Amino acid sequence: MPKKINLFTMGCSKNRVDTEILMRQLEANGFDVSYEAEKGKFDFVVINTCGFINDAKEESINIILEYAEQKKAHKVGKIVVCGCLSQRYKDDLAKELPEVDAWFGKFDLKGMLQYFKAEYNCNLQPLRTLTTPKHYAYVKIAEGCNRTCSFCAIPNITGSYKSRPMDEIVEECRLLVGSGVKEIILIAQDLSFYGADLYKKQCLAELMERIASIEGLHWLRIHYTYPAHFPEDVLDVMARHSNICNYLDIALQHISDNMLTKMRRNISKQETYDLVRKFRERVPGLVLRTTLLVGHPDETDEDFQELVDFVQNVRFDRLGVFTYSNEEDTFAYQNYTDNVPEDVKQQRMERIMDIQQQISLEINQNKIGKNIEVLIDRQEGEFFIGRSEGDSPEVDGEVLVKADNLTVGTFVKVQVTDADEFDLYAEPAE
Repeated sequence: MPKKINLFTMGCSKNRVDTEILMRQLEANGFDVSYEAEKGKFDFVVINTCGFINDAKEESINIILEYAEQKKAHKVGKIVVCGCLSQRYKDDLAKELPEVDAWFGKFDLKGMLQYFKAEYNCNLQPLRTLTTPKHYAYVKIAEGCNRTCSFCAIPNITGSYKSRPMDEIVEECRLLVGSGVKEIILIAQDLSFYGADLYKKQCLAELMERIASIEGLHWLRIHYTYPAHFPEDVLDVMARHSNICNYLDIALQHISDNMLTKMRRNISKQETYDLVRKFRERVPGLVLRTTLLVGHPDETDEDFQELVDFVQNVRFDRLGVFTYSNEEDTFAYQNYTDNVPEDVKQQRMERIMDIQQQISLEINQNKIGKNIEVLIDRQEGEFFIGRSEGDSPEVDGEVLVKADNLTVGTFVKVQVTDADEFDLYAEPAE
């Protein structure tokens, strides 16, 4: 009987891609591989962890502890941990969690395969076993990060920026589309920097142009861009290609010049406002998603009020908020005092989210009566659940379509009939 392995991914979609690559290699070596199976007995459980902020670290440790209990109950043979948390704290964790049988860092694919007595098959690259629905896939175009943001531990975990060769990425996308993938989502810690290390210039626009030209690709979406030195030729490519989603995810973090300087973001308040204006002028109908950080050391009430005004003025389509986490080995940890009380951080986060929920409700309700194109992801009860080009999987709202018979993985025209802060409700358009 082949050995049974159950794999789990914590954190971001970049980790998911790493898991998918490992799964394909294990399957090629004859293992019986499952992904996030809730029931069953397994010879191994592999947990790909996240180590970004405290909440993510706690979530990763909790699932390790959960499977440690299953190991005691003889439902699991061995526990293997990899990923960012393991990369960052492997030695300390090994002492604290003796139930774990093996620890690997984020980039030790070959070491993990050796542990399983499996051979690395170079002919499989860039093939992987998709854990997403078969009609969309994430494509990672780079590893690491060269930014020096005060609050972020990721460069310490992943190292300096390493772009993948453009031909390799385009070929992976071509293979995915040939296998039935209709939506490709480009991901990296910082898409904006793509190519600067490998080709000595920012090449995201050129990469998008080449991928958008693949016959059969219906949607191309980009995630995780950086505002400083944003490659504006990307906007021209977006405007030119109908199959590039009018969707941009850019982490702005703050607007106060005081905070932007302390966060080491290399951009000013005025430059940020100007950039947002360019986005909307050059890509009409653009859905703009951002992430903000509150409670950074020395964030004053005045700084926070500037952020409130910014959110109210810009009216982002999608917005997420994090509270500051005092992460070891970051610039902020070493040079600032974590002097904003936790309850104030929480209050500030909730204030921003309350404002954004009202904005989101108004934006969504303005879509009532309009026809939109939706990609159907799954069926739940009486609804087929889909997404518009303004909705990315797992992080954005969805479109709940009431219909008798739709096919998962297909695009349909629907008419929006109702809306709340998060989701749209629709029926097939006549």
